[in-house]
Amino acid sequence: MADANLLFTAHKDGVFRYLCRIVGSEDASELTQEVFLRVTRSGAPETDEGGVRAWIFRIARNLALNHVRDSRRRGESVALSDHAAAPPTQPLQTALREALDRLSALDRDVFLMREVGGLNYLEISFACQLTADAVRSRLHRARQQLRATLGGDQLRKHSGEQ
Repeated sequence: MADANLLFTAHKDGVFRYLCRIVGSEDASELTQEVFLRVTRSGAPETDEGGVRAWIFRIARNLALNHVRDSRRRGESVALSDHAAAPPTQPLQTALREALDRLSALDRDVFLMREVGGLNYLEISFACQLTADAVRSRLHRARQQLRATLGGDQLRKHSGEQ
């Protein structure tokens, strides 16, 4: 079994960045702590490093989904990212956040696990309970949709160009 402190050190930044994109930085900090509390309580599975990382991101994804669902039940407005945190001088960041918000929840998770978390297809397939082929398909679709959304017109709108 892997040492919880080593797992925390190795994966906390990736988990936090992933959670920031789903629930915002304030809640991501708390959820990151909860992820590693659960890792400590249950102990990592006996598998290779990729399997452990996928298991940790599965815990993070489930906590994020529960957090969003519970916040909606309480009637809180849940942003998928910190829109107010981006100053207006960062048009690309704002456009990217809006484009990510337009993806389906599962496509966004797959994309963020790959691009923010650095997981490979097999790790994502375990974390999201998909086949590796489904991960490839969803990642391709997410990238296409982001490219279309982030086309020239969208970026010009955010940068104030006419």
